Amino acid sequence: MAYQSPTLVESDLPGIRRIARGKVRDIYEVDGETLLLVATDRISAFDVILPTPIPRKGEILTQLSLFWFDLLKDVVPNHLITAEVEQYPAALRPFDNQLRGRSMLVRKLEMFPVECVARGYIVGSGWKDYLRDGAVGGITLPPGMEECGKLAEPIFTPATKAESGHDENITYEQMVEVIGAEKASRLRDLTIEIYERASQHGLSRGVILADTKFEFGMLDGQIVLGDEVLTPDSSRYWPLDLYQPGRAQDSYDKQYVREYLETLDWDKTDPGPELPAEVVSNTTAKYLEALEVLTA
Repeated sequence: MAYQSPTLVESDLPGIRRIARGKVRDIYEVDGETLLLVATDRISAFDVILPTPIPRKGEILTQLSLFWFDLLKDVVPNHLITAEVEQYPAALRPFDNQLRGRSMLVRKLEMFPVECVARGYIVGSGWKDYLRDGAVGGITLPPGMEECGKLAEPIFTPATKAESGHDENITYEQMVEVIGAEKASRLRDLTIEIYERASQHGLSRGVILADTKFEFGMLDGQIVLGDEVLTPDSSRYWPLDLYQPGRAQDSYDKQYVREYLETLDWDKTDPGPELPAEVVSNTTAKYLEALEVLTA
């Protein structure tokens, strides 16, 4: 990645209609069929956007998504039109300094109201659910599993999308009630197929893909992969050579930031604390390492 985008906390594109501002992404409507996704350098933890940006984070997330969209295009179509600013509509080109390297022009999808989660290891909210009732997303797991232990086979555990706060794990049967049996079955199969393809690629690069989440939508009667894909914000990546079940793992994702925040006297409500320079630079390094290792 020869180009390095300037740090961007919040995009500002006068004349272009912004329709959403998420924890990381700013979304603009270009026309009735096209959206512009801008990945900023904001970082959130415990569902609070922190005041300190992580330089290059949005650029790295975008480049990883582009890599995975291309690698997975024979498995499922995606919503990407282009990430080349030179190919954007003329109205967007004056904002090159905000868009280059960190934005994507995409087709507007009719998004499904569920997160499609694949888990190959038991960790995070899945581990908490397992400790409570021996199951994750309604799927009963063997007794005696260890934290971060590998599952016998990947499992599909959908979640509801939350506008704010935590997404909530639901059962497959609840997903069927929301979107219907045929679409639920197809999304489950696609999620596991993508996870297995990505997991194999990761292992070939010395990286474990512990779990990940996808978002899908409909376009012209076809299921399409959208949003970000297999980034450290939507996935847990662990170095294979350091993996040891029974404990928390070293990771390429923002778990490093969460662990720092856990050392503070902070109640995990807005406003979040500033991050020290060392934590910021180390976090950028972790994201960059994930990009370089996975795309080498």
